[in-house]
Amino acid sequence: GMSNTAWVYVPKTCADGATCKLHIAYHGCLQGYEKIGDKYVKNTGYNRWADTNNIIVLYPQAVATNTINSAGGASIPNPNGCWDWVGWYGIDFSVKSGKQSTATKKMIDRITSGFNPIDAPTELQVLATTDNSVTLAWRSVSSATGYNLYRNGGKANSGIITGTTFTDNNLNSGTTYTYTVKAVSSAGSESAASNSVPGKTTGEPPAVGTPNGLIATDITSNSITLRWNSVLGITTYNLYRNGNKLTSVSLTSYTDTDLRSTTEYRYQVSSIKDSSESEKSIEVHATTLTEKACFNDNNFNHVTSGRAYHSLGYALAIGSNQNMGLYNTFQKTNLCKIRENYYVIE
Repeated sequence: GMSNTAWVYVPKTCADGATCKLHIAYHGCLQGYEKIGDKYVKNTGYNRWADTNNIIVLYPQAVATNTINSAGGASIPNPNGCWDWVGWYGIDFSVKSGKQSTATKKMIDRITSGFNPIDAPTELQVLATTDNSVTLAWRSVSSATGYNLYRNGGKANSGIITGTTFTDNNLNSGTTYTYTVKAVSSAGSESAASNSVPGKTTGEPPAVGTPNGLIATDITSNSITLRWNSVLGITTYNLYRNGNKLTSVSLTSYTDTDLRSTTEYRYQVSSIKDSSESEKSIEVHATTLTEKACFNDNNFNHVTSGRAYHSLGYALAIGSNQNMGLYNTFQKTNLCKIRENYYVIE
């Protein structure tokens, strides 16, 4: 009946010290690790739900058994590795002291014992600025072993800060940055972020700022969509593909079409102000998909293969979230992949 190991999914926010709830996900018969590996853990959809709701997911694992579990001595095997809450396989399973309940409780205790709450720093403020630096200070947290400072969402310090002041160097002149700070516990977990403050360096800003945050998304067999962060005061951007200028756009996104399937492309973006062009951004690589692929299979196999996920007894296509019907081995669906992590019913 019960494996001595389990899977745990921990969202980044929870790992960073946020207060999170714990959800127990019990697999169905024939869905334990010994039967289908980690497909249930990866493809049920719980992990994506947990990421957006600050929830840790525990996946305990039942295992098959052919032993005599009934108090009356009758052989009632459990060859499919099912969970038993009513004592069908014997009283050892249905009560609080039963094998499955006891093991699950120990797992819960193990997870919750690692919770190390820590307060967020307060009163973050800017003390001084130069052409290329911003110095900040904040009120200490009594239980903290150190702090991490974040600039525009990214960590500014390379090693943990042991005091309550920090000078952020090598910045652009005449530029505004947004800062927050997080306390770090003895277990290495981070608190929630402090109040945010702007810090503007002195001097003149660079002639033309370089765009950052370039990403490739919504990839199909013949198109790639590029997105990037806007640059203050800029209304025109040049997009480059494989080192050559592709187009000029006024928005901060562009879909590159008529591409070859299964081909890698390299992209960069720059800002244009008057007749001046900024340096090109960091280069990103993206590979187009193969031509559309379709899979005619039952809904259970679609879920275990990562083409769909299940919710409330139904199977739903990854990406499009189309309802495919009941999550079982009888309902069949023709599911087609039209781009990365995006399937539709056809």
